[in-house]
Amino acid sequence: EAKMAALATGGATPSDGATSFQRKVPASSRLAAIAGTRPSVRHGQLLLSSGLPSLDCVLGGGLAVGTLLLIEEDKYGIYSNLLFKYFLAEGIVCGHNLFVASAKEDPADILKELPAPLFDDGHKNQVDEKETAIKFKQESQESMKIAWRYQNLPKVEVSPAASARFGHYYDVSKTVSPELLQSIKWHRFFLPEEMSLHPEIKTCNMTYGYTRLLQSIQRIIYQEGFDGSYPQKKQKNILRIGIQSLGSVLWGDDVCCADNPEDIHSLTKFLYVLRGLLRMSLSACIITVPAHLIQNKAIMERVTNLSDTVVGLESFIGSERETNPLYKDYQGLIHVHQIPRLNSLICDVSGTKDLAFRLKRKLFTIEVAESLRTEFLSLHQGNIYLKRKSDCICLQTCQTQ
Repeated sequence: EAKMAALATGGATPSDGATSFQRKVPASSRLAAIAGTRPSVRHGQLLLSSGLPSLDCVLGGGLAVGTLLLIEEDKYGIYSNLLFKYFLAEGIVCGHNLFVASAKEDPADILKELPAPLFDDGHKNQVDEKETAIKFKQESQESMKIAWRYQNLPKVEVSPAASARFGHYYDVSKTVSPELLQSIKWHRFFLPEEMSLHPEIKTCNMTYGYTRLLQSIQRIIYQEGFDGSYPQKKQKNILRIGIQSLGSVLWGDDVCCADNPEDIHSLTKFLYVLRGLLRMSLSACIITVPAHLIQNKAIMERVTNLSDTVVGLESFIGSERETNPLYKDYQGLIHVHQIPRLNSLICDVSGTKDLAFRLKRKLFTIEVAESLRTEFLSLHQGNIYLKRKSDCICLQTCQTQ
């Protein structure tokens, strides 16, 4: 933790709008900032964008370097795959190194299908039109000013769209240009290729795919200088690791096929070792897992505990909610199961529950669904309340001890 904190704080630089109250740091002790990152104002850790500004807001400003983001796939894997591509596309725009691992799709094909970045500001009107109107109304009603000298100071983390250096928007109707792909350095791990090139081995009670994947990630971290013990020779950079559909049968794991799989601890051991590699390096990882196929819920609970941030996607495709008027503006719900409370032994849980996502013609956004907000009706001296949940309204009674 101490080594990772030193790496994170080393990337922080004073902003252009620093006030006189900010402590002055000698120029000799300042380190060069890493592209596509910024320090968190809450806990001082170095953050990078998930590729989706609205998701960054939900997660407290972004993903901390050295952490693991676990995405529980939706039923058909459509929207989880989209978040996976957003994460990689953000790395390309920021010039980060990429490590793409998959057992079903060639990593080169995954990169060719990444969404194209939007560098102009025209798209912001479509995304933040309602939010801007609300903020303008609130600011116009403020009658008290602290002091005239603070009026023109820049606001801190008002919105991811306010900064062009952190978080970008992408056009899902277009793919990234080949010129942009050639400008970055990336590494691949395609399990069928690995199985044909190397003899099958099994160590530490892990499947062959997990063992080979850990070896490849460790080799890249050490050889490319992302390990904190061996500083990078050139300018510091971030390694973005993307692992697709981990735990599926294509990886040689049977957690999705049986209640008592043969290698019941294979997946959890992999995550335990991977998390240790992330903590000691300038890297961040996103993993998609078919959680709806894992029959043993105890395994899924251990997988959640071994992750830092856990987000689940629930698609409306093929369900009754697809035709329900409450959900007409959205394509599914997003559940934030776990948010890391860094430098602590416990994890925080997001207080925002009514989150939904929508896929427009070009943009994918996460919003607070106004129609899904929970309503309570308190009765005097009666522990009875009216609760709106999903597509029904039910009357419940609270039992007091």
